[in-house]
Amino acid sequence: MQGLHLTADLFGCLDPDGLMTDGDRLADLCEGLARDAGMQVVGRHFHRFPPGVSGQCGWTGVLLLAESHLAIHSWPEHRAVTLDVFVCNFQGDNSVKAHRLIDTLVHQFRPDAASRQSLARGDGR
Repeated sequence: MQGLHLTADLFGCLDPDGLMTDGDRLADLCEGLARDAGMQVVGRHFHRFPPGVSGQCGWTGVLLLAESHLAIHSWPEHRAVTLDVFVCNFQGDNSVKAHRLIDTLVHQFRPDAASRQSLARGDGR
């Protein structure tokens, strides 16, 4: 098994489309972007958290992909989002798709700063 695991921690998100607090729009966007990147969505689940001190509700969600998964978490009171995209490369190299998906998601939130990581997974067997 071989794969690529990408993460991004986004800070100071401008979130011009209000995605951090609108779970339906966030889920639809994630699914659409995954499909646009050439991935096959096989399931999704998004959960709304109760309002925090700011009165805003954050979301956590996951898309199950035939290629593996996308996870997203929002903290609107902190203007922060975390992203996690993992793809296996068992039947073909999905790395370009993973980069396209996470790059597009980062752009959607318009962060002031982002900390991104990339990890090659597996041993190629």
